Amino acid sequence: MSVVGIDLGFLNCYIGVARSGGIETIANEYSDRCTPACISLGSKTRAIGNAAKSQIVTNVKNTLHGFKKLHGRAFEDPYIQAERAKLPYELQKMPNGSVGVKVRYLDEERPFAIEQITGMLLAKLKETSESALKKPVADCVISVPSFFTDAERRSVMAAAQIAGLNCLKLMNETTAVALAYGIYKQDLPALEEKPRNVVFVDMGHSAYQVSICAFNKGKLKVTSAQFEQLCAALLSRVEPPLRAAMDQREDIYSIEIVGGATRIPAVKEQISNFFCKEISTTLNADEAVARGCALQCAILSPAFKVREFSITDVVPYSITLRWKSSYEEGTGECEVFSKNHAAPFSKVITFHKKEPFDLEAYYTHPHEVPYPDSRIGRFTIQNVVPQHDGDNSKVKVKVRVNIHGLFSVANASVIEKQNIDGDHSDTPMDTESSSKNQDEETENAGTETKTASGDKQDHPNQPKAKAKVKSIDLPIQASLYRQLGQDLINCYIENEGKMMMQDKLEKERNDAKNAVEEYVYDFRDKLCGVFEKFITEEEFLGLASEYTENWLYEDGEDQPKQVYMDKLQELRKFGQPIQERYMEHEERPKALNELGKKIQLLMKAVEAYKNKDEKYDHLDPAEMEKVEKYVSEAMNWLNSKMNAQNKLSLTQDPVVKVAEMLAKSKELDSFCNPIVYKPKPKVEPPNNGQAKANGEHNGPVNGQSGAETKPDSAKDNPQQTKPHGEMEVD
Repeated sequence: MSVVGIDLGFLNCYIGVARSGGIETIANEYSDRCTPACISLGSKTRAIGNAAKSQIVTNVKNTLHGFKKLHGRAFEDPYIQAERAKLPYELQKMPNGSVGVKVRYLDEERPFAIEQITGMLLAKLKETSESALKKPVADCVISVPSFFTDAERRSVMAAAQIAGLNCLKLMNETTAVALAYGIYKQDLPALEEKPRNVVFVDMGHSAYQVSICAFNKGKLKVTSAQFEQLCAALLSRVEPPLRAAMDQREDIYSIEIVGGATRIPAVKEQISNFFCKEISTTLNADEAVARGCALQCAILSPAFKVREFSITDVVPYSITLRWKSSYEEGTGECEVFSKNHAAPFSKVITFHKKEPFDLEAYYTHPHEVPYPDSRIGRFTIQNVVPQHDGDNSKVKVKVRVNIHGLFSVANASVIEKQNIDGDHSDTPMDTESSSKNQDEETENAGTETKTASGDKQDHPNQPKAKAKVKSIDLPIQASLYRQLGQDLINCYIENEGKMMMQDKLEKERNDAKNAVEEYVYDFRDKLCGVFEKFITEEEFLGLASEYTENWLYEDGEDQPKQVYMDKLQELRKFGQPIQERYMEHEERPKALNELGKKIQLLMKAVEAYKNKDEKYDHLDPAEMEKVEKYVSEAMNWLNSKMNAQNKLSLTQDPVVKVAEMLAKSKELDSFCNPIVYKPKPKVEPPNNGQAKANGEHNGPVNGQSGAETKPDSAKDNPQQTKPHGEMEVD
């Protein structure tokens, strides 16, 4: 199972992967760990990443870059209208009112949604990951700026879905940096001790973000975050986010800087002067976000065992719910999440209603949000009816900011009471907790905006019948601002698949064309070089006209794949015989020498066998006769072939080929070697008992004296002393 973290940057992208050895940033097909966030569309195919960047000058109007800032925005957005004059490509209004781009692709004008464009880039990063990991990639964590709103985050989620990725989490960039910093620290304070506060300053190509994170062993909490959406060249804009972040925390342990723009000396100096501390650069300024995302993906993945590390992020903007009230004022509202509230987090709100009602979610302070529309979405709680006695129904609504930083009404349920005769003691109403100690319950009596921690009792002083509680889930209809419908996303997924297939076919066509071009140029150079001695004048004239590059740049400039494949086969039909003559001439001496040596060695062995060499006295005569005959036939075959070959010129096809000699050599090995090199049978020496018996019963033979047998005894026993007489025993 793959674990991938993607830093989806404004200018460049980085991919971090988790392996058994740790986290590493992988390189693309250009051996570059940085992939430009750039897409170029042409008449035949798309270029993405490094290949697209080179076309910014040559294909200006159809090369897209800097599109990250267009996510989740309407075409009529004042910011979009201001950006139109700065972009070399054309923006277009999409049917749902959002902004898109208009480019020329496959020789026709086509509009693309921003989600499709980012989907193309993410699909390329997915392909790069799969190429490096040698396995499919689906699960990932993708980084987004901490100031992205709900609409922008949902737009990025849709792009990931179009690319075929399962985004486990949209992670704030500064949180990813903090995770990459903290998970490897061994000296963090214990959980019960005072946390260590670290400032992270991230100044990239288009955004400037400052966050203060509190670290304990195995725990990371962001408690503030400040940002500037656009990073201008004005140094006066460096201090305000730093000052705003410091308003909530003073005890700072260190300052870590990341992002390409933090390399500017003036920026470093201003940050250092503000905190009166030396800044730290222990993190990789470019790759820290991708590495943090990969770590988060590893934590979320069941396939990896990672050190326990709790991460608590923040809600960047306060969120308020508004609903229609039956009172004279007409509406009620409640701030459900304040700015810098812990996230992910759930809250349960109780309403008393007799009919379906709408909840409108919006950002409480629009001036704090770098987005022209403060609306998040409208949620309709359906199937609400009065109780059996005509009273208001008690409706519990669970709202949540999830792991992606997205707000939603997670679920709603109505509490039905049924009276049971008998016991009239007070019984509290049964309620369920919403989620793992991160829920809060707020009660709105009718349409009042005041809150309380418990369930309201209408008549607390009067005894009432024992209540049986039944909870019924209610359907919710959500209408999110700038949300792409699933049908439209499915259409975009289908279009992406078609474009990927077109890219694949075009690559195969270009590969076939390149193969023809390579063969033509390679063979043309050799015609006047190494092939010159192996070709007749008639062949040269014919091939010179056939192997011209004119066809490639005239009729063959733009042909289907099959045409190039057929052309290559046609060229090889003319060139293959000449190439084979050259190769045979070059490799024949080596093969001839190898076969000749084997024949000579076998002939020597046969001759030694005939001369009664003890080395071969154990071999079977019939088998050796077969060997002699086989070797003689091989030698005659080789002599006849080489005599015929020597009579040919270099321009003629060979009589005997190298492959035939190699085959004959293998035949000799397989037939003769098992016979000629058969090992001698081993003779086991007699044991001591047999030697003693032989010494007792074998006496002198043919008049030999006993003294003449002593040398043999001495040979058996090297330590025996030298016998009398002139004989020496070795």
